[in-house]
Amino acid sequence: MSKVKGSCLCGQVTFECENNFKQFHLCHCQQCQKTTGSAHVSNLFTRADNITWLSGQELIKRFDVEGRSISSSFCSNCGSPTPYISKSGKSLAVPAGVLDGAPNLIPQDNIFWEERASWYEQGVQSVKFEKFPS
Repeated sequence: MSKVKGSCLCGQVTFECENNFKQFHLCHCQQCQKTTGSAHVSNLFTRADNITWLSGQELIKRFDVEGRSISSSFCSNCGSPTPYISKSGKSLAVPAGVLDGAPNLIPQDNIFWEERASWYEQGVQSVKFEKFPS
């Protein structure tokens, strides 16, 4: 099985996983919107032991939402999301955007669609640029 590496924005937290993710969800719930400051999270899921930390694990901070099965973890230096073990301990959640290579899956679904940001669909349909517009 091939491996895929990942890192935070500042590069201090690095890791690798076997590239055999089982699920890939785009979650539009309000908690995930707050976690990312965006329309949704893009999380991959694999078995809990499918990670080798290469550097910076001591920089990771975790936040668990009380009463919900939602968590987030991030690099305390740059704020980038990082992988974390689910509250149940059964799976590893890996934010797709921190991978340095392509995962073995494409998004399978959009979950909590009813909670999507009111501007999401218009944003997907808006004009596209290769870089900042002039």
